[in-house]
Amino acid sequence: MVETHAPLPTAPTDVGGRAQPLLIARQLVKHFPLKSPVPLRKGGVVRAVDGVSFDVLKGETLGVVGESGCGKSTTARLLMQLTPQDSGELIFDAQGVDSRQLPMKAFRSQVQMVFQDSYSSLNPRLTIEESIAFTPRVHGVSAREATERARYLLERVGLEPKRFAGRYPHELSGGQRQRVNIARALAPRPRLVILDEAVSALDKSVEAQVLNLLMDLKAEFNLTYVFISHDLNVIRYLCDRVMVMYLGKVVEIGATESVYANPAHPYTRALLTSMPSMDPDQRTLAAPLAGDPPNPINPPSGCSFHPRCVRAEPICERREPVLTDALAGHPVSCLMAMPDGGHSLPLRRLTTNLHAATP
Repeated sequence: MVETHAPLPTAPTDVGGRAQPLLIARQLVKHFPLKSPVPLRKGGVVRAVDGVSFDVLKGETLGVVGESGCGKSTTARLLMQLTPQDSGELIFDAQGVDSRQLPMKAFRSQVQMVFQDSYSSLNPRLTIEESIAFTPRVHGVSAREATERARYLLERVGLEPKRFAGRYPHELSGGQRQRVNIARALAPRPRLVILDEAVSALDKSVEAQVLNLLMDLKAEFNLTYVFISHDLNVIRYLCDRVMVMYLGKVVEIGATESVYANPAHPYTRALLTSMPSMDPDQRTLAAPLAGDPPNPINPPSGCSFHPRCVRAEPICERREPVLTDALAGHPVSCLMAMPDGGHSLPLRRLTTNLHAATP
C-alpha cells in the first residue's frame, strides 16, 4: 500500500497582477573591500556585481550564464539577501524588499535557493525529514503540519518517506541529497526558487532526472526559477530567457532561442561557439575566446571586454557601453552592436522591464 500525504497549501496570491514582474533588480552593486598591507592606507575593492539590472517574469525560467568569477553566484546571494547590496533595489511583486510592504521574513518565505554543494547545505545532525520540516516551522507552521509537508515533498521528489525520512545526509548519494535540497526549498511554499549550479555536480543520467523533476515541480506548484549554470545546453533546454554576465555586469539578455540563434555580443558568441558539438565534421580549430578575464579590482577602461574582443575598436577603450535595445531584438551592452558604433551615446538605457524588448 502506497503512503499518501496531503498536498501543499496554496501559494500566496499575486499582489501586482500577472503583468507585474515577480522580481525586479535595479542597479545592484556589491563591492568587496580588500585590506591593505600598509597601515592607514585603504585597499582596493573587488567589483563582484557592478550595476546589474534585470527582471524575472512570473512563471518563467531565467537562465544566468558566464565564466567563473563573473558575479553569477554573488547576484544570486543578493537576490536572496544572504549578502546585502551596497546600493540598488529589489522589488518583489510590486513590493519593496525589507520594507514595511514586505519584511525580510515574509520575503524569505516566498524566495528559496538550492545551492551547488548538496552535502554542505544540509545539516549533518538533522534527519532528512527534520531538515525539510525545519523552515516551515520557523515560519509558524505546526510541527505536525511541517512533518506532513516534508513527507509529501519527499514523495514528490522521488524519495519514499518510509525509506528516507529517518536517514542522515551522509547516507544518501549526491543525486538523492540534491532532491532533498529541492524538497527543502519547496517546503515553505515559495513562489521563486533560485538554483545556483544545482545540477553541475551530478552525473549526466542523474542530471537529466533532476532537470525533468524541476520542470514537473514548476508546473505543479506554479513556480518561477532563476537558474544559474555553466552548461549552455542545460540553459537552452530549461530556460525561457537567458542573461549573460561578464565581470559583474549584464552584457546581453533576451529570449533563449533569440540569443542562441543571433547572439549580439562578442562574448555571448564566444560562449556559444565553445559548446561541444556531436557532429564530427564541426571541429573547433582555434579557441573562441583568448586570455583571462580582467582583474575585477582594476577593470579596463571603457568596455571591460575590449582586451579580449576580436571586434574591438579604439572607441571601445574610451567609452563604456550601456545595456540598450539597439537591435530591436534583445538588449545588449556592446558599442559594435549599435548601428553607429556607439557614437550617439547615451542611448535609451534599459534598467527595468527588459522583457519588453524580447520578441
